[in-house]
Amino acid sequence: MTGERNLGERTKLRVLCLHGFRTSGSILEKQLSKWSSSIHELLDLTFLDAPYPAKGKSDVEGFFPPPYYEWFQYNHDFTEYTGFDETVQFIANFMENNGPFDGLLGFSQGSILSSALVGMQEKGKALTGIPPVKFVISVSGAKLIASKFAFVYSDGIRRPSVHVLGDKDWLRTPGEELLKAYESPLVIRHPKGHTVPRLGNTSCSFALSKR
Repeated sequence: MTGERNLGERTKLRVLCLHGFRTSGSILEKQLSKWSSSIHELLDLTFLDAPYPAKGKSDVEGFFPPPYYEWFQYNHDFTEYTGFDETVQFIANFMENNGPFDGLLGFSQGSILSSALVGMQEKGKALTGIPPVKFVISVSGAKLIASKFAFVYSDGIRRPSVHVLGDKDWLRTPGEELLKAYESPLVIRHPKGHTVPRLGNTSCSFALSKR
């Protein structure tokens, strides 16, 4: 996603991938395996498990085997988060020890976290000792809506971004609100719900090669 890379030589962009709520890195890897090979030729994907075991039932039970993990807990109206600061430090430590990473990719809760991290890094509030994250790929994303995180989005996030939004996704409206926080978001829409959709040759791969 940066002009510094020669994509014609197939130099891959290193991307840290953050899975959805009560799933796992291996599950996200399987979900992304249905993306076109032309996309995978651009990306070197690293999958990380969240630091907390799931504290309740997972929506993917019966589809993917356990164990399941979660990045943080939240209250009934999504305005209070438990374990968020510890998760930010957990990810920062991983990136410092295993990076550098060019970008972040997230699905659902992992996408919410990915956007928050780049916004916080721009403001000097997270990932401060780590090279700047150059782009975000957000699948079924949204904002953190607790008032203390308003600063993350208030004056815009200037990193390049690709947003994958489902027409029937219960997070579609929050995902549209997240778009407003980015200066030049590139949007890929699909007709399904809260899922990682198939992406073909002319969608995300085109977006990545233009960055």
